[in-house]
Amino acid sequence: MMADEVQNQPAPVEGTEGAPREGRGPRGGRGRGPGGDRGGRGRDGQRGRRDDRRNNAEDGGEELIEKLVHINRVSKTVKGGKRFGFAALVVVGDGKGRSGFGHGKAREVPEAISKATAAAKKAMVRVPLKDGRTLHHDGNGHFGAGRVTVRSAPQGTGIIAGGPMRAIFESLGVADVVTKSVGTSNPYNMIRATFEALKDQTSPKSVAARRGKKIADLLGRGGSQTAEADAAAIVE
Repeated sequence: MMADEVQNQPAPVEGTEGAPREGRGPRGGRGRGPGGDRGGRGRDGQRGRRDDRRNNAEDGGEELIEKLVHINRVSKTVKGGKRFGFAALVVVGDGKGRSGFGHGKAREVPEAISKATAAAKKAMVRVPLKDGRTLHHDGNGHFGAGRVTVRSAPQGTGIIAGGPMRAIFESLGVADVVTKSVGTSNPYNMIRATFEALKDQTSPKSVAARRGKKIADLLGRGGSQTAEADAAAIVE
């Protein structure tokens, strides 16, 4: 009799207690949909769309000048031996008065360069240029054992600089400058010292605004007979 009662018992209906629910695992937890994706809000899809917008903004941005200054093989001692990698130093500029440098490490050279380039783009600074080709005045900078001197130069002088300093001025858009480096030849310290000297650069326009005067008043104190014309020609 008990066997007949079991056989005659109706089959469980979907959605009722005792029937396997769709989307539930064997322990009652939330299951995965087709392809192993979780059901619900789809966070991965939203994150992918945000990355696409950021990449499109970078692709449609301004063109930058990238200079690879130095690349070095580094090693890290770990359990069982040494792990080798690469360190890259990159200078980035727009050729119109903005420049920056960055440092990146990775197991492969291209990845280290891309990391350094991304860091340089985030650390770009603006330097005022005279007539868009040279510096407004001389400057000194030092970092660690590196000491540099930068001087403005007349048109046609060219970039008289070597090594890392030349990369900075080429990416900055400076066409005429004279530089001198004293002390260490470490490219990291030389670049940091050069940027320290460039950060102190000021233009007559900014000085006049800070002092509440006209540009012609500042230029006329040096005995310039064409102070008004010189003031009108200054862009920055």
